[in-house]
Amino acid sequence: MVALTTLFPVFFMLALGFISRLKGWITPTQKDGANAIVFQVLFPIMIFNLMLTASIETEHIFIVGYVFIAFVVAMIVGKLLIPFTGKKYGHFSHYLLTTVEGGNVALPLYLSIVGTSSNTVIFDIAGTMICFIVLPVLIAKSAATDTTHKELLKKIFSNSFVIAVILGLGLNLLGGYQYLQTTSLFEVYTGTISQVTAPIIGMILFILGYDLKVDKETIQPILKLMSVRIVYYIIVIIGFFILFPYLMADKIFMIAVILYFMCPTGFGLAPVISPLYKSEEDAFFSSAFISLYMIVTLIVYTCLLYTSDAADE
Repeated sequence: MVALTTLFPVFFMLALGFISRLKGWITPTQKDGANAIVFQVLFPIMIFNLMLTASIETEHIFIVGYVFIAFVVAMIVGKLLIPFTGKKYGHFSHYLLTTVEGGNVALPLYLSIVGTSSNTVIFDIAGTMICFIVLPVLIAKSAATDTTHKELLKKIFSNSFVIAVILGLGLNLLGGYQYLQTTSLFEVYTGTISQVTAPIIGMILFILGYDLKVDKETIQPILKLMSVRIVYYIIVIIGFFILFPYLMADKIFMIAVILYFMCPTGFGLAPVISPLYKSEEDAFFSSAFISLYMIVTLIVYTCLLYTSDAADE
């Protein structure tokens, strides 16, 4: 029932976007306008808040570092395997192997199994750094083939995501959030952030659904890329057992690792890599890949839920 509660809104918004395209309720121009609102205005504010409020403990640094390296290696592996996954989408498909949708899929499913815990949030710190610092830099660099280093740096550091991460993380490390909590403006801040960020995920899912289109030409490269992602993150999970055996001995932490890395690509990644798209088909491919991967998540979640219940009996 919890899985239904968590995933039904996700599939509902995907379906709503998909039907809106089929029925012509929303035009491509209107969809692009909504995408611009999310990507250029609202999302950077959410990223700033995530960085500002992130709890960064010394003991978590090695875990965040390992996950960060895993995401970077995923890009490299994806690039090397383009001949297998398909050259048609090779200009961006390797990026779909990075990041995980923690907040809207992994975390609620995880909490439905173990109760109160913030283990998956630790992993999300690395994903945020990849999605909103590393990828914007790589995309800016690939798009700036004829520009000088000075112009490239200006383009990178004027990117709204990079600015949001730097400001949020900087204020976090300086104790800005802790200070804000002691002032009368704290409730004003949290209320404002809630209003700003509330529509983001729903709009992203709607746009993903709008762009969702699977046909005979795309299903094969999607399944190949899915297989690469599954195998790769199984190896990453094994790495946790090797590098952090004391943590993986804790069943609650182990469930967090397994479930998290079997969840789909972060919903926010699609708009980040959209400047690399050469046609509508590229957007269709990304949406279909992220949407279909949730089937893998459901299977893994069901198995973890069953084994957890069996162990408790």
